[in-house]
Amino acid sequence: MSELNIVLIEPEIPQNTGNIARTCAATGARLHLVEPMGFKIDDRKLKRAGLDYWHLLDITYYSSTEDFFSKNPDGKFFYFSTKAKHKYSDIEYPDKAFIVFGKETAGLPEELLHDNPDTTVRIPMISDARSLNLSNSVAIGVYEILRQWNFPELKAHGELRNFDW
Repeated sequence: MSELNIVLIEPEIPQNTGNIARTCAATGARLHLVEPMGFKIDDRKLKRAGLDYWHLLDITYYSSTEDFFSKNPDGKFFYFSTKAKHKYSDIEYPDKAFIVFGKETAGLPEELLHDNPDTTVRIPMISDARSLNLSNSVAIGVYEILRQWNFPELKAHGELRNFDW
């Protein structure tokens, strides 16, 4: 079984985190939430965005960025940032990859990006666009990695209710 880890460092908007939690639940990815967060985990907006998927979610909480890195010392980290030089689709992601995202208003700390230039990646967009929505960025990253891994353990085809294919 392949393992994909989604890390949100200091997320600020509960609806984004709820949408990301739903993406994690639907794909089997593990969610790591790093405090401080801009909401309480019992926030109604967070739960509404995740709907009835919370029982499918594998989630771990950390008190700080230092706490996260100290508890995952052997992690293979990939940092998503608008400041990166590499495209997210140019990287081969290994099993047990951690894809790391910063808070909505500031992204990841520049020191972290500077210290990891080969594993910092960007989702291409026009020059005048500041950034994509955090939950959309996470979904793009998750599905690129799962595509590379040939969608392990995911149902890859659907069925019609009233017709045969």
